[in-house]
Amino acid sequence: MARYTGPVCRLCRREREKLFLKGRRCFSDKCAVERRDSVPGQRSKRFRGKQSAYGMQLREKQKLRRIYGVLERQFRRYFDIASRTRGNTGTELLVVLERRLDNVVYRLGFAQSRSQARQFVLHGHVRLNGHRADIPSMLVRPGDAIEVREASRKNVFVLEALEMSRDRGVPEWLELDAESWRGTVKELPTRDQIQVPVKEQMVVELCSR
Repeated sequence: MARYTGPVCRLCRREREKLFLKGRRCFSDKCAVERRDSVPGQRSKRFRGKQSAYGMQLREKQKLRRIYGVLERQFRRYFDIASRTRGNTGTELLVVLERRLDNVVYRLGFAQSRSQARQFVLHGHVRLNGHRADIPSMLVRPGDAIEVREASRKNVFVLEALEMSRDRGVPEWLELDAESWRGTVKELPTRDQIQVPVKEQMVVELCSR
């Protein structure tokens, strides 16, 4: 399964803002964005000038891809799904990305980051509607129930993630029952409920070329 395996903090530095890709580290003094206010690479000075319209669109698309941890080919597939759906293409693209199982596991607070949620799903710690689900890219639907299997509920990383989620909160389109380690998809999210620092219209303009 294709995925990015390079330095994660480098991605945040390239976008010059926190993408919250490493969980607890992003809230500590070790955050690379706060420690080094420069883009990575030997020729980082060339990025300080004024960007073209294409450059700004590209940065928004790359930022969106990196937030959700998807590669270019998979991102294009999600864009095709969104473009065939009625409604605003940019909003529909965000909705499709939010419906990914690994993202839902992260939003429910069972993981500190989406990459950790992805690994959590791949290792079979999550059950979807009572059945084992080990495909992070699965798209959930309203009414689906996501729970941590009983044998994994004492996992140290899960316990730490749940503690962090108390401050982060759970989106309104999801419902969490922490006592039973179970979450439910109440409805599909709206744009106001998707808290990602991305200008999706610029992404649509780029991908529609």
